[in-house]
Amino acid sequence: MSSQVLTIGIPKEIMSGERRVAATPEIVKKMVSDGAMVIVETGAGEGSFFADDEYRAAGAELLADAEEVFARSDLILKVKEPRFSDKTSMHEVDMMKEGQYLITFLHPSSPANHQMVRKLAAKGVISISLDSIPRISRAQTMDALTSMSTVAGYKAVLMAANILPVFMPMISSAVGTTQPASVLVIGAGVAGLQSLATAKRLGAVVSAVDIRPDAREQAMSLGAKIIDLHIPAEVAIGKGGYAMKLPGKWLVKERQILSQNVSSADIVILTALIPGRTAPVLITEEMVKSMKTGSVIVDVAIDQGGNCEISEAAKLVTKYGVNIDGTQNIPSMLPRSSTWMFASNVYNLLTYLIKNGKVNLNMDDEIIASSLVTKDGKIFHEGTLEAMNLK
Repeated sequence: MSSQVLTIGIPKEIMSGERRVAATPEIVKKMVSDGAMVIVETGAGEGSFFADDEYRAAGAELLADAEEVFARSDLILKVKEPRFSDKTSMHEVDMMKEGQYLITFLHPSSPANHQMVRKLAAKGVISISLDSIPRISRAQTMDALTSMSTVAGYKAVLMAANILPVFMPMISSAVGTTQPASVLVIGAGVAGLQSLATAKRLGAVVSAVDIRPDAREQAMSLGAKIIDLHIPAEVAIGKGGYAMKLPGKWLVKERQILSQNVSSADIVILTALIPGRTAPVLITEEMVKSMKTGSVIVDVAIDQGGNCEISEAAKLVTKYGVNIDGTQNIPSMLPRSSTWMFASNVYNLLTYLIKNGKVNLNMDDEIIASSLVTKDGKIFHEGTLEAMNLK
């Protein structure tokens, strides 16, 4: 990466409970060595156990004023989407300026973020969303979504086990033997496969659902019982092997088969996503009603709207005797590991985008075309336009 005249700003994350930071001191050192000027807000790394002095030693300038970090930066690196700051009494978008670059997880297709996306466009910010980096070979090292999915899949099972009122494994004791918990994972992508592996390690009986044959094979290799939805591959699989949004009749069929299996599960882990689109609703309120009292749903897909009809973002709620966990930004619960992975992904994206000290946006490039959200006052992201009914 050649970034001789580029100033990169790393503000402290302000989302409640967010402990990650967009760059580690190690990554800051690399950016400075590449010629960039790096400004870090004081305390930005505290949640991930990186001290201000480590950033100074790496060559960063530390500033206590978030507004100044935004004002002086050509490019802002964040973990989570901009939001209102109680500290400054301003929305982070209002601290930004025309022509400034923003790289973060925007989750732009989620209805909760539509107004924020509109503000970015109106402000003239050039924003790139990390959740829309395509999963192609040359983008693997930039794919922060895959990295964070690995963390989320692992942690989701631990969260569910902590809530579940019974043992996960079979336990033998002087008074008898308990049955292992039944864990159903819906969506056998990166997060789902990590959930299956973790639940299996904890001694649960695991089942998996995915509309893609390759994903089902991978789940089977981890010891999961596969629930076949009988959906044709040509309907299920889109570009790059990703799941497609199912037509209405096939979504109804999927829900019918799921309803027969959800009711017997102790834990349901929901990880089904469609890249760049709102997450499909797969678990209806009626299905939740059919579940056992004390059972648990962890809706990992909540950042993109959620797979459960009655999940509530950022809340753990009990409905019909079922515990439904809509915790957002699960990876922040493992801040050191997730920050290390995230920061490496972002640095690799920067080395790809920055040429001779400037960000190069080639709109014919699949990586850029897929992940660009706003530019020149317009919204470009297809999934967002679709979710806003503008396409």
